[in-house]
Amino acid sequence: MSAPQYPRVAALKTAEAFRRHLHACGAALEFDDTLDTAAASPLARPFELDGVRVGNRFCILPMEGWDGTADGHPSDLTRRRWERFGISGAKLVWGGEAVAVQHDGRANPHQLVMTAETQPRIAALRDLLVSAHRERYGANADGDRFIGLQLTHSGRYAKPTDRSEPLTAYAHPLLDRRFPAGVRMLSDDDLERLVERFIDAARMAWDAGFAFVDIKHCHGYLGHELLSARQRPGLFGGSLENRTRFLRSIVEGVRAAVPGLRLVVRLSAFDMVPFRKSESGVGVAEESSGPYDSAFGLLDSRAEDLDAALADARALLSQLEAMGVRWVCVTAGSPYYNPHMQRPALFPPSDGYLPPEDPLVGVARQIAATAILKKDFPGLAIVGSAYSYLQEWLPHVAQYNVRHGMTDFVGLGRMVLSYPELPADVLAGRPLQRKQICRTFSDCTTGPRLGLVSGCYPLDPFYVQHPDAIRLKELKGSA
Repeated sequence: MSAPQYPRVAALKTAEAFRRHLHACGAALEFDDTLDTAAASPLARPFELDGVRVGNRFCILPMEGWDGTADGHPSDLTRRRWERFGISGAKLVWGGEAVAVQHDGRANPHQLVMTAETQPRIAALRDLLVSAHRERYGANADGDRFIGLQLTHSGRYAKPTDRSEPLTAYAHPLLDRRFPAGVRMLSDDDLERLVERFIDAARMAWDAGFAFVDIKHCHGYLGHELLSARQRPGLFGGSLENRTRFLRSIVEGVRAAVPGLRLVVRLSAFDMVPFRKSESGVGVAEESSGPYDSAFGLLDSRAEDLDAALADARALLSQLEAMGVRWVCVTAGSPYYNPHMQRPALFPPSDGYLPPEDPLVGVARQIAATAILKKDFPGLAIVGSAYSYLQEWLPHVAQYNVRHGMTDFVGLGRMVLSYPELPADVLAGRPLQRKQICRTFSDCTTGPRLGLVSGCYPLDPFYVQHPDAIRLKELKGSA
């Protein structure tokens, strides 16, 4: 692959330079030139909704560490990551980990699975996070945390063993051909049984001490794919009512079984057609033989009518609000088929492509979508995503967005792998630790795609010394 053609964010050292580049690349982002004092910062302001009080506006987003055991238990690496979530200072933990509800729903052979056998050790992850937070910030910091667990089935991207075992929502005109060994479409009976597994897993999460569960509907996994199943026959396809039946059935079932457990949803609010790597290495949109209707919230990259693309999301959020699901995390697309829009990065993972746009454009797009939905649904608690690529400018954009009501919380994913204490440093008014800032080298994704554990190999001293770092370097060198 040729070198990226976009300037590095770290090189934009002044507000003037950053603003000038945003204008030049067409990224419609606003930010505060200076950060408020700790006491006055919008990011330090508590948030309250439906009897839940969250002490600040930072949120830890759910990730998959590829470091559980073969039978779905946490490992020492998993525990280390959750302990670091605890010291981050963020008061909202949106799942912490994507946990499969059954074995065939794992995205990798080392993903956590919620079962009667694994539940005590998954509960211990929460206890470890709480203990680390209390030890760092004191017992008085206990009362304003909100900690949940993300529940998932990976569907098309299931890989519970060393090979893909895709379980799809419908026959996809472009994505099916990426699986040469074929795919299996889940039947209505399969989905009804899976609803029961989500309910069982939610009950175990409640017993483990989690305050909420996230019913994952993003990034191309099963819940998200069902939302675009317009061509699927039967109870779970066609109309919006049918395409949301899976989600609604889980909500209704969990409410009946565990009335005290709160329910939240992480949603890919818009999507694009799948992209592939061109001969130049840059991502290009795949061509469809006819009108493309296999997306939930299709954004045409040529027209970029984001407001129109969010019509699907508005319809779903109206349903969620009517059901009393009032916490929503907004994301977009999928890391598998259009990663440049889902998690903007300058450097692609080993199986990815060079970005077809300045990654700041992708950041701005997600922030704009989040702001539109927050304006349209002021009664929902909204978490924004895609902030990591902002790097040094992350606190400046985050402060502006929260101050102006464009989001309620700022979600952090990759950034906390390299720099877990960024929220604490910002909230305390301390300078950022520049050597720990995520630069989106994507090794945290390349490693797992090559069968290694996920971690920040370039910047986290622990992973710099990890045996997989040597193996990763060898594999990248031979690619």
